[in-house]
Amino acid sequence: MPSETIIARAACIGAGVIGAGWVARLLLSGIDVALFDPDPQAGRKIEAVLANATHAWQRLLPQPLPPAGRLTFATSIAAAVRDADFIQESVPERLDLKRRILAEIEADARPDALIGSSTSGLLPSDMQAGMREPGRLVVAHPFNPVYLLPLVEIVGGKATTKEAIARAGAIYRGIGMRPVVLRREIEAFVGDRLLEALWREALWLVHDDIASVEEIDDIIRFSFGLRWAQMGLFQTYRIAGGEAGMRHFLAQFGPCLAWPWTKLTDVPDLDEALIDKIAAQSDAQANGLSVRALERIRDDNLVGIMKALAAQNEGRGWGAGQEVRALEALLAARRPVPPSPSPSDVPLPLLAATVEPDWIDYNGHMTEHRYLQVLGEATDAFLRLIGVDKAYVAGGHSYYTVESHLTHKGQARAGDQLTTTTQVVGSDPKRLHLFHKVSNAVTGELLATGEHMLLHVDSGAAKAVPVEGAVAERLAAYATAHAALQKECPIGRHVGQRTG
Repeated sequence: MPSETIIARAACIGAGVIGAGWVARLLLSGIDVALFDPDPQAGRKIEAVLANATHAWQRLLPQPLPPAGRLTFATSIAAAVRDADFIQESVPERLDLKRRILAEIEADARPDALIGSSTSGLLPSDMQAGMREPGRLVVAHPFNPVYLLPLVEIVGGKATTKEAIARAGAIYRGIGMRPVVLRREIEAFVGDRLLEALWREALWLVHDDIASVEEIDDIIRFSFGLRWAQMGLFQTYRIAGGEAGMRHFLAQFGPCLAWPWTKLTDVPDLDEALIDKIAAQSDAQANGLSVRALERIRDDNLVGIMKALAAQNEGRGWGAGQEVRALEALLAARRPVPPSPSPSDVPLPLLAATVEPDWIDYNGHMTEHRYLQVLGEATDAFLRLIGVDKAYVAGGHSYYTVESHLTHKGQARAGDQLTTTTQVVGSDPKRLHLFHKVSNAVTGELLATGEHMLLHVDSGAAKAVPVEGAVAERLAAYATAHAALQKECPIGRHVGQRTG
């Protein structure tokens, strides 16, 4: 498994769309960032991007995030890079500007600081001209939004060292990205070349009045775009070849490539008429939504797709979902571990959660099965507390829930912060009786309760068996501490039982 490098301090030069995305990903990964951008609006723009990024990460990653890194606005490139372990340059795509900025970065950067350029197409060898230490420059080309999409193309120039390529891969993996190292440098790299081919053809289709911009987008997003999101191009076509696979696909459809279907080697003149047509159709397609609103919609949709992919392959993830799982593990390792609550005569605060938009039903409230999800996670948190962790389950024993009673006391809405407390109502060698309360973390309003009976089982034999050893001792300590707690309503009630 490739290694990750966890850096402490980064510098970002440039806070446009891509630069701001880098800032957000680094900060949310717990890394301090010094940012330089001469734009007087940079602070406002970063704040908006970071709000969207935080919203997306809170939806994408179920556990609480580690403390975010600290953002400072530097007054110069020198001040930004001076203490940085790593520097990400994201200035506009002009070779003369890139060279000038890289020279300024080098003048004050630490000798061991790696420099990554976000260029979308310039050759790293061209940018290295004039650098004192060109070996530490790599192209690190991401895709928008940088804080969500994990891919980064890494490209070395003629002077780039193998060590710099390896270090770059480790640093980007350390912030949850999936680096792909190109075998040699080429203008526009791989991703943008593929996109440009589609973009050229789309421009001709609009120019020739074959389809509007919205119709072209519909054709992409309702068909092959969905396939590409989880299988890419070649694996999709392998399946299209049927049981005979890729060889059959190439034999059947390869000759079509010689037919004059497309205009990939040509591009329409982007004159004022075509620009006006595309802009007007794009305005109509947006239907009044601002760019920030569209970004939030895009992010929520990406989160939904990535979470679905993360649940595939027996929970190990598929496609971008694998990177979600990897990012979860990275962030979990950086999250401060609170001390385990000692047994005492108060319910245990073990779980916090945020109500996500897809937890809401047609009435605008958190739906029933999401309450059960939160209650189940609270149960899991208690089981981990007493030692029923992955290793324990792998050893052949676990607790299975055999009965649940959910009561609704209030209403939760999208964005609400939830907290739970857990009480051990009772236990014996084979049974565990838990009571959870779910409350609004801000107002304190009680929203729901859950009462659960669990059996300790031998998973291989599929039967209840007594709990033993350290788990039994920890459970007994919490059960004893909670024995004096009041068994408040609705503990022990059956469904529909009157309270008075």
